[in-house]
Amino acid sequence: MTSTDSAAQGFQISIQPSGRAFSSQADETLLAAAIRQGIGLPYGCKDGACGSCKCKKIEGSVTHGPHQSKALSQEEEANGLILTCCAVAQSDVVLESRQVTAEGAFPIKRMPTRVSLMEKQSDDVMLVKLQLPANDTFTFHAGQYVEFILRDGARRSYSMANAPHTMPQVGGIELHIRHMPGGKFTDHVFGAMKEKEILRIEGPYGSFFLREDSDKPVVLLASGTGFAPIKAVLEQIQHKGITRPVALYWGGRRPADLYMDAWVKSLLAELPNLTYVPVVSNALPEDGWTGRTGFVHQAVLEDTPDLSGYQVYACGAPIVVDSAQADYLGQGGLPEHEFFADAFVTEADKAAEPA
Repeated sequence: MTSTDSAAQGFQISIQPSGRAFSSQADETLLAAAIRQGIGLPYGCKDGACGSCKCKKIEGSVTHGPHQSKALSQEEEANGLILTCCAVAQSDVVLESRQVTAEGAFPIKRMPTRVSLMEKQSDDVMLVKLQLPANDTFTFHAGQYVEFILRDGARRSYSMANAPHTMPQVGGIELHIRHMPGGKFTDHVFGAMKEKEILRIEGPYGSFFLREDSDKPVVLLASGTGFAPIKAVLEQIQHKGITRPVALYWGGRRPADLYMDAWVKSLLAELPNLTYVPVVSNALPEDGWTGRTGFVHQAVLEDTPDLSGYQVYACGAPIVVDSAQADYLGQGGLPEHEFFADAFVTEADKAAEPA
């Protein structure tokens, strides 16, 4: 068989140490093939920008599509690391990757949704509720995201801010959308969009969700609307009666960026193992802020210098997530496999660095 024939039929992709295997089709990224076949690999943006899907290639060859150097540097690539979200197999491939548990992969669905509620939480954050088709089921892990499919085929990703068990009372799924001036989608959300509008979504996507097979204490780190998936995780913790110690650190530039501060404080009475540390980086005198100041990820290390026995779930701006990972592993002794992240990579972030 020629290599061309082989490529047309696809290649075998094996994952160590789990022993799971799947096939990839010609010109299909390894991650797309894994998602299609229900194989749980870690990932975030699916767009070569966040680095969450980075893993070691033990055998075989791949070619990479466009990606940012901060997600995968030339040095890392030379050392055998790849991004599964933009790597296409050129032969059979063996990967070394953290395996998301088998039950971690829910079916990906594309469906119409109806905007049932729009409610401003702050000047630039809109809470949007989406009603799903009554005759369909939608299953997801608290912390995962959906993609809006726009009319021109462009996609925009937003984390679900509610846990699955709340869907009946919420009437579907809840999203927290920050206005990015000039943004194709968010200008519409904060401009012409009205309740009852029909939008198309696809999901669930992402490997950001609480690992319930651990009993380690948890640090939840959020910046801005990175609170959305963290809120879903908190609802899940409450619903499941999980008693692990949980510390939430939520950072914003100004107090108004902590747009559901009252909701978190009300939860403290119901979750005795939860502590909450709001942090503001650029408070002005008129804000009257008397709480913690500075960078939110550093507040965690100030309170817990030794993170070696913890799990950390970080979500929000890439600079916060990247800084947290570097400092928690380098200074706090956090094991690399206990850091879970979802960096909110915007279109502006992607445009800022040439691929």
